Amino acid sequence: MEQRADTGIYLASNSPRRQELLRQIGVPFKRLPSGCPHEVDEAVRAGEAVEAYVLRLAAEKAQAGRTCAAALGLPPLPVLGADTAVAIGGITLGKPADAAAATAMLERLSGRIHRVLTGVAVAFEGGVETALSATEVEFKALSPEEVRRYVATGESLDKAGAYAVQGRAAVFVRRLSGSYSGVVGLPLFETAALLTQLGVELS
Repeated sequence: MEQRADTGIYLASNSPRRQELLRQIGVPFKRLPSGCPHEVDEAVRAGEAVEAYVLRLAAEKAQAGRTCAAALGLPPLPVLGADTAVAIGGITLGKPADAAAATAMLERLSGRIHRVLTGVAVAFEGGVETALSATEVEFKALSPEEVRRYVATGESLDKAGAYAVQGRAAVFVRRLSGSYSGVVGLPLFETAALLTQLGVELS
């Protein structure tokens, strides 16, 4: 791999949660300009396992970010991309399209155990490196009123599985086994390992 010490990275995401997590571990990063990279098609392919799905999207986002940065004439730095999905009963849940979809997702998760998968990818001059985080989360049984009130906050609409573990949905979580930061959207252990391989120093 190329060495990029002391130069930092680009983040191919507008997520304030991922930005805060990178700051938490001292990663020097720059956000790519608005609209860069272009939206990646997040549809699940036929027969695609959730693990393959999140790794593919993370890699596509990172590669698209690198291509966009080059097109804009920006300095060549590694680009970090990530994608999160929820898996339950053989079904992959991404972000809900609307309040009705969010309600249906939360009803499906109610009183059950699900998995949160987050893929992380770093695109650099030599290619793309990826890592996967898998976390098991158990929800308490949710009443229809609890679901209604939570969906009404709007917090669920841009979150995989229709909930934010770092937000009001924290009270739904009976048990979490794995990476909390991975459920938030960027597993810090895996991210730090990838970046360290590239020579990106954490301050």
